[in-house]
Amino acid sequence: MNNLYLWLTLGSFSIPFLFSFHPRLQFYKKWRSFFPAVAIMMAIFIPWDIVFTANGFWGFNDAYLTGVYIFNLPIEEWLFFICIPYACIFTHYALHELFPKFSFSEKFTSVFYVLLTSTLIILLWYYYNHWYTLTSFIYAIIVSGIVYNYRKKWLMDFLPTYFIIFIPFFLVNGTLTGTGIEDQVVWYNNAENMHLRIFTIPIEDTIYNLGMLLTVFVGTEFFENRYNKA
Repeated sequence: MNNLYLWLTLGSFSIPFLFSFHPRLQFYKKWRSFFPAVAIMMAIFIPWDIVFTANGFWGFNDAYLTGVYIFNLPIEEWLFFICIPYACIFTHYALHELFPKFSFSEKFTSVFYVLLTSTLIILLWYYYNHWYTLTSFIYAIIVSGIVYNYRKKWLMDFLPTYFIIFIPFFLVNGTLTGTGIEDQVVWYNNAENMHLRIFTIPIEDTIYNLGMLLTVFVGTEFFENRYNKA
């Protein structure tokens, strides 16, 4: 099980990367927009990760790592923020290439947005003093609020993909948090979250994932629009 985190991350990336060159999909043409979007996301999420790791809000099991660290984060964690968004955003554009109308209606998107935001705010009322809950929920509220109010069509397009990728999300994150293995690859301090889990996955991970992927998707769309107008 040595290097499990590395193999999970690279395994998630490998097939989307290979299919990026498929004549119909050609996701490689969006690299000019995708990688700057990832850089923006990492500029937010890496410092967040470093601070939380340093304070013991979460951490990593050396038994499943290569042992290479950058700024006290394992190299696998850095790769996670590149490989997982790559796989997910590739999936989004592949789905829209194969199914051009693969979007939610404006009404459904509005209902979902209001319900999600209301639920997160209510939960924050009770769990505001838990750092993982506080930061992941506030970030998701801010990002989704900006997209909903200024680029609602992007949210309508992205949300179906977000639900589809729950399947690989549960497989990868489930393994990282201890499903099917002897110990956890990534551990969480339950004093800093709601201590509510879907199997072994903290509920906050689903919202953290939403904020991370929505940031990358919006960035990719923004840069693509600029290139197409140039």
